[in-house]
Amino acid sequence: MMNQYALEVENVTKEFADFTLDSVNFRLEKGMVMGLVGENGAGKTTIIKLILNAMEKTAGNIRIFGMDHVEREVEAKERIGYVSDDDYLFVTSSIKQYARAFAHVYKNWDQALFEKYAKMWKLPPKKKFSEYSKGMKTKAMLALALAHHPDLLILDEPTAGLDPVARIEVLDILREIVEAGERAVLFSTHITGDLDKIADSVTVLIDGKVTESMAIDQIEDKYAVISGSLDALNASNESLCIGIRRGTQNFEALVERKYLADFNEVGVHTPNIENLLTFSIWGHREEIVELEGEKNNG
Repeated sequence: MMNQYALEVENVTKEFADFTLDSVNFRLEKGMVMGLVGENGAGKTTIIKLILNAMEKTAGNIRIFGMDHVEREVEAKERIGYVSDDDYLFVTSSIKQYARAFAHVYKNWDQALFEKYAKMWKLPPKKKFSEYSKGMKTKAMLALALAHHPDLLILDEPTAGLDPVARIEVLDILREIVEAGERAVLFSTHITGDLDKIADSVTVLIDGKVTESMAIDQIEDKYAVISGSLDALNASNESLCIGIRRGTQNFEALVERKYLADFNEVGVHTPNIENLLTFSIWGHREEIVELEGEKNNG
């Protein structure tokens, strides 16, 4: 039976002196766009580097279209397009020179497609990258990554430096890539509004651990944002909150819908990806504070 997954990350751990990416698990199906979200330092870029075998994992398995990403690295990377948050472009080179190099590396290089994107984004072919703006460099990396028809596109903050028109164009391209059902996109970003427009699923990473990996429609089915007076909170129902944002008189919180009956006189709202991420972060911070307090008290 054909593998339905473009990417499988199973119990992947990477240990550093001051940080551990801890038993990360998620699967990205073909035909899907997955958002990878978390704070700076949560481990998103580390996961991407591990997938690309740019860094050695401590434990776990990673498969790309069923292939072990180390044992069959060349075959796997032939099918991957990658755009980094930090541009990899040599400042003295031009996009024309890079296109010539990529044509020798990738079997599926499509010069006409590359020229289409370069023209659409007005990328001067002979100008040195030292003369490109941050946004132009991002567009150049996208044009290079897309032009060899990757089956798995891995993006690390690709829209952060783009103007609004280019961002919309990139999101449209990502949706077109997965339409046929055989290709997939892993999209790491802080701009959760972009994910609300195109993502089919989301994986939330908090301090090196995956706290949730689910389809977008499951967020709405599983969770709710509640709001109301602080009087609606008590010792019993407060512990049911994933995370709480308090004001002087009112609060907002993320809870599982199965616990809604435990809260009286609150408004109930449908959450989005930003709600899932931010309340998860706040809940994690509250947990750390509480645990440190307990430790300090004996």
